[in-house]
Amino acid sequence: MALVSDEFFGVQQGARRRGGEWKRALALFLVLVAVSPVPSTVLVGIPFVSLMLVLPARRLAGLLFAAFVAFLVTSGSGASDGLWYIERGWAVLLGGWFVAATIRWPRRSLTSRALAAVAGAGVTAMAWFATWPGAWGVVEFSVGQRLSGSVGTTLEALRLLQGEEALAPSLVGAVIATSEWQFALFPGLIGLGSLAALALAWWMYVRAGLGREGALGALGEFRFNDHFVWLFIAGLLLVASGVGGAWSRMGSNAVLFMGGLYVLRGVAVVWFVQGGLGVLGAVLAALALVFLSPVLIVGAMLIGLGDTWLDVRSRVARST
Repeated sequence: MALVSDEFFGVQQGARRRGGEWKRALALFLVLVAVSPVPSTVLVGIPFVSLMLVLPARRLAGLLFAAFVAFLVTSGSGASDGLWYIERGWAVLLGGWFVAATIRWPRRSLTSRALAAVAGAGVTAMAWFATWPGAWGVVEFSVGQRLSGSVGTTLEALRLLQGEEALAPSLVGAVIATSEWQFALFPGLIGLGSLAALALAWWMYVRAGLGREGALGALGEFRFNDHFVWLFIAGLLLVASGVGGAWSRMGSNAVLFMGGLYVLRGVAVVWFVQGGLGVLGAVLAALALVFLSPVLIVGAMLIGLGDTWLDVRSRVARST
């Protein structure tokens, strides 16, 4: 059957011979846990089950695993919470659009299909919110309630760690400011988390459903359409214009979403030029990330933005 050939949906023979996919999958999972306010089991599990149901899957073990994941994401005591339904509704939209993009453009890269799925799910959600004007207010209220609970839990944990009855006002202010930042930018955070989740779902599908490797490309090969830079520029203009309100918040989320992508693109450029990192390089990078994270993040984003026009990796490949 043509759909399960060796080049199935971009899974190339050369890619299947490359190792290191477990490390890439682990890195994606850490990114997902770090940025996404939606539980990772939901954001990965529902798209994975959607892929297993619609696309060809030849392994019985994979089907049983998909059944277990479906049970995992649909059960739980949080069904009385409004966010329980909202999170799963977003994951259903995300999985459906990713399956549709994969069927429509089977040979396109994983990044292209994931971006198309996030865009399609976002447009569908906005259309639904436009039909039900009060629905977005319900979402914001539910997210605010969860973040308020998280602030209380965090402050209580810090108090227990310090062994003091009262925390420093600066520490309390920092925790509250972080919560407010997460509330304002949770759409962009969900978008970034959704991209990582779709990559993990695709990797799980290729491994569990088809028993193959090669679902995740090398980090040094990561890139996306250069025209996305205009979304980043539009977001910057909205933020800089000082219009305030919903437009300013939309611009901030666009800058966060595209900025995250350009940070990863900048890391990919450095990875490609350096030929990867050894053990010593990984240790030094980890230390630099701990002590100089703002500088490294801004630097990586600038490299990623510059790669839009300079195409550094192509130039390096031609010169060598």
